[in-house]
Amino acid sequence: MELALLLLLLGIYGYGVWTFWRGFERTSFNASLPNKLLLSSLWPVLLVVNKSYRQNFTKALKGR
Repeated sequence: MELALLLLLLGIYGYGVWTFWRGFERTSFNASLPNKLLLSSLWPVLLVVNKSYRQNFTKALKGR
């Protein structure tokens, strides 16, 4: 059960990283590689604490 939960959480995290990375050009963030790596890898934390990031995350995922 714990392994299944861990795999589910890792899958959700990986999906978030991948989709944000692929849609990064639709955001208002500077598209440098370090910026892209940092913002993609910290998406769960930034999504909770930063309104601007939430808006840009939505743009990246949905293409708006």
